[in-house]
Formats: sequence, structure tokens, C-alpha cells
Amino acid sequence: MTADQTHDRDPAKRVKFFDTTLRDGEQSPGIHLNLREKVEIAHQLSRLGVDVIEAGFPITSPGDFEGVSAIAKEVGGVTVAALARANEKDVTIAGEAVQAAERPRIHTFIATSDIHLKHKLKMDRAEVMARAIDAVKLARSIVEDVEFSCEDATRSDREYVAEVVGAAIAEGATTINIPDTVGYTMPDEFQSFLTELYERCPSLRDVTLSVHCHNDLGLAVANSLAGLHAGARQIECCVNGIGERAGNASLEEMAMILRTRAEDVNGLWSGVNTEEITRASRLVSRMTGYVIQPNKAVVGRNAFAHEAGIHQHGVLANPLTYEIMDATSVGLAKSEIVLGKHSGRHALRNALIELGYELDDEHLNHVFVRFKDLADRKGELSALDLEALMTDEVRAESADGPRLTDVTFSGGVGAEPSATVAITMPDGEVARAEGTGDGPVDAIMMAIDAALGSSGRLLEYSVHAVTSGKDALGEARVVCDIDGGRQTGIGVSPDVLEASAIAYLRAVAARRQEQDERVAAEGV
Repeated sequence: MTADQTHDRDPAKRVKFFDTTLRDGEQSPGIHLNLREKVEIAHQLSRLGVDVIEAGFPITSPGDFEGVSAIAKEVGGVTVAALARANEKDVTIAGEAVQAAERPRIHTFIATSDIHLKHKLKMDRAEVMARAIDAVKLARSIVEDVEFSCEDATRSDREYVAEVVGAAIAEGATTINIPDTVGYTMPDEFQSFLTELYERCPSLRDVTLSVHCHNDLGLAVANSLAGLHAGARQIECCVNGIGERAGNASLEEMAMILRTRAEDVNGLWSGVNTEEITRASRLVSRMTGYVIQPNKAVVGRNAFAHEAGIHQHGVLANPLTYEIMDATSVGLAKSEIVLGKHSGRHALRNALIELGYELDDEHLNHVFVRFKDLADRKGELSALDLEALMTDEVRAESADGPRLTDVTFSGGVGAEPSATVAITMPDGEVARAEGTGDGPVDAIMMAIDAALGSSGRLLEYSVHAVTSGKDALGEARVVCDIDGGRQTGIGVSPDVLEASAIAYLRAVAARRQEQDERVAAEGV
């Protein structure tokens, strides 16, 4: 949405979008983002126009701290938030992580439901109240913008939640978040809860009320909308609706509800640039390895597809017959970008700029080498190919570990599958090994394990085409148990076996890095 479109809007009806893709979203099983992936997603979220980026949970690992710090330093124009439990160490570390941001926020939380107090915290209500007060007070001494959340609020005693919220506001909290942590509440119930909370805690009207809804019963978006009707002016959501368990409220669905049904939501509006939705969706999908379901609202590949003849006829006559949204409003305009092996650096730079990537000369030269190699193998590259190339480049950029130099496979009907790999180590040495297995991917994994001395077991494996056609890029995703730990890897190549080898090698490298970080942290 442009500045001209929002100029005459009532500021009291502006809905802030708090994106937690990089925190709650990354807590989804199998998602492990490296530093550059997190920063690249954050830049796209900024282009998308979200108000707040919850960049991570800094206390959980050195990698998470570095990710939050990098986003705080590199991504401007948005509030950058860091999550912290209600204790001194968490809050202090969160403050250090976001200190370089233009608009830093500390988001501190503690559970308020009796079930959490009894079984998780082992605390009584008075102790939780004291923790909340101390955490908010400390956070406010570090930054001006403090958000406080009552974890599992919707299963908590309403009177007690009002007391804790009131105390947090008194200590300087500027945003109060009421999460439906386990996706338990219903829309009318949630609206009633928040309406009563306003009545019990009048000071709530002096700050921003936020809602954070999970999708365990498929009601995250409906509950978020109910929260807005009750007076909330911040919604917490994730791109593609990812998140722990069944996920969070879908950012793209909430944004398009406000755009498509503006009159029916009493004029509520946001600053989200919806034309960046599709690009954000694809980027997050590729970075996380979470494939978007075809019938996903707004961003699924079937969202604007019509199979039935009567529907096709109607859409051709007038799109409004069966489409309530214009595909271009979510950025689904067909790109005319097509590059080939004869395209030069200037053409590549311009195409990448059009896709949202601005590279310095050194990085462009590195990407150009990969582009020429891919163009020689594939012929022409589309916008989707370039997006896949760039996300894979970002994925590889932070990898200081081993690189796949060569992989060969042999097998056939009645023959035992075997593979040979060559892996270049960080010190320049090349490790070569062979492996056999039940199939080509198993043989490749055995060969990589033999070369690196690792031990992996495949838990999940998927390959999908980035574009259509027999020359499409293949993107492989593996989830493995490696040396006793669960790890994910993603690789892209015109050859799906090569993509699979890259994916597994990256999973092994990520597991090694994770183990090294743990040892370093324990040493400190």
C-alpha cells in the first residue's frame, strides 16, 4: 500500500503487523536458517512493509544472538524485536542483541495459566507477578519500546491476567500481547476475553493491544480478526502461516482480509505492501524448505487457478465472477525476465535488482560464475530460476564448511547402487570416498559419511521442481538424524541427485557447526 493510499486513513484504525517468521516460524520442526538467510528474509519483510520484525530469541544460542544483532544492524525502517523470558539474563542479552536497531524492542514474556505455573514454572501467582514486574522494569531501562506477553493467556484466569497486565503497563510496557499459545480459544470467546480485559484494566487503552494466535484448531486467522474487532491494533503472524506445531496466523491472509474486506472490518488498514506478498512467500518457502500447499489461501499455486469449465468461462468474461482478489495485488504478475548463457553481468545485475537483490561487485562476480554455469547446463533462466539461484547462494554464503566438488552415481536394474563423491574441505584438501546403499540417495549419503566420518539416517526426503519443464531446477530437502541430532539441509541443481548430495552435505556441516557452538558455549 502506497503512502498516497494511506494518507487519508484514520490512524486509530491502523493495524500493526508484527512478523515472527524468524522467531516462532523458525521454531517449526526441521527449520534451521543461517545468518545470511535470516538477514535476507528480514530485508524482504522490510520491503513487505511489516511494522515489527521479531528477529529471534537471543539467549537460546550464539547463532540466534548473531542473527538478531545482524538484522538490527542491517535492516532499517522497521522495529526489530528480540524475545526474552522474564528474567534478568534473558532481558539483558535481548537488549544487547537489538541495541544497534533504529527502533529496538524487547519482548519479554511469562506464563499466566495455572497449568503452566504448576507444571512448568513451579511458581505461584505472586512469584509470576514479581517476575513480570522486574522483567518489564529492566527492559524499560534498556529500551523505550517494551512488549509484554502473558503466555497461555487464553487458558488463564481473566482477573489474574488483568492484574499482571496492569502491573506491566505501570512499569512501562508499551505493547501488551495476549497469546492464544496453544490455539485453544474460539473467536467469540477470544473477543469476549479481550473486551473484559479492557474493562478490568482501563490502562490497557493507553498502550497497544496485540494478539498472537496459533492454528492448532485452524482458527488462528479467525481469532486474530476477532482480536482486532475487540480493539487490538497489532497482530502477530508468520509468512505462509508457519510456526510451532500447526503454525501461526498467516500474514498474507490477514493482510488481504484487511485489503479485500476493508469496509466490513470497520475501516481497519495496514501499511503492508501486498504486492510483495508472493515474493516473500516464495523466499520463506525456499529458505525454510517448507513447501506451500497448493490450495493455500492467497499464495498457493491454485489460489488463482480455475479448473472447472464454468469457472474458466466466467473468469474470461470478467475475473470478478470467481476471483475476489486481483492476482497482481499480491505480486503475482508474470515476470518477463529471461536470461541465457550469452547474458552479461549488467543484464544479470538489472534482473536481480528487479527481483529485490542488490549485490556489490564482489558478490555479483561470484553469483555470475554460478549463473553462467547454470545457464550452460539449462539454457534459459527465468525469474523463478534466478530466485532459486539467489536463495541457494544466500544459503551457501554462510557455509564455511565442506563443499561438494563432484558426485557420480552408478546403478540400474539388478545392480547395487553406488556413488562416489569428492568434497573440498575448508583447508583446501579434497576428501574422496565411495558408498553403496539401497538407492541412489542412500548411496550418496553413505559416500559423504565415509568422506567426513559422519553418521546420518534419513528421516524425510523431498524433491520438487522450481519451474516447469524437463530442464527445471530441482530443489532437494532432507531431514536427517546426524550424530544423534536432527538436522535439515536444502540443495538446488538441475540434477536432482546432485541437489540431494548438496542438501545432505549441508545438513552434516550444519550439525557440526551446531556441535561446535555448543562446545564453545559450554566452555564459556
